[in-house]
Amino acid sequence: MFRGFGLELAAGEAAALTGANGAGKTSLLRTVAGFIAPARGRVAFAGPAGPLDEDEARGRDVHLVGHQEGLKSARSARSELLFQAAWTGGSQASALAAAGELGLTPLLDLEVRRLSAGQRRRLALARLLASPRSLWLLDEPLAPLDARHRELFGEAMQRHLLGGGLILAAVHDPLPIPARTAPLPA
Repeated sequence: MFRGFGLELAAGEAAALTGANGAGKTSLLRTVAGFIAPARGRVAFAGPAGPLDEDEARGRDVHLVGHQEGLKSARSARSELLFQAAWTGGSQASALAAAGELGLTPLLDLEVRRLSAGQRRRLALARLLASPRSLWLLDEPLAPLDARHRELFGEAMQRHLLGGGLILAAVHDPLPIPARTAPLPA
């Protein structure tokens, strides 16, 4: 992994993790999400009143969109989105609004397996938009998206930040929003 790395994010802030392939960007996102325990150091969460319990913060406030979208291929896009949004604290209304925002409404009756890579990514991002989570962990979120949908998701990212949300994204290409660059040591 890496040594000597520290990062602190405040409400309304985005950071872009950069580095070569294999530098640990995805591992860092998975560590913040709680899927990997750090060998040294720690991940801490704080709210307006001070430190938060890590498990509680992760369960309530963190949403990871990784390389693999975590979608059930045999379900319709609609049933998958509604199930996932409900699981993460969203509502049917917020899920359908997110689908509309990302141009998915005409595709909702298709099975997930029939969607293109970009459409599946948009479905995973719609799940993110539908969920009331303050910290978005994004692993190459724009990679399979076309220019129009990159712009639409960039607008959603900006609204999330303006509402006090936080974004930590592993990237090779610049994000479409102002973001602090956080290079991982080689």
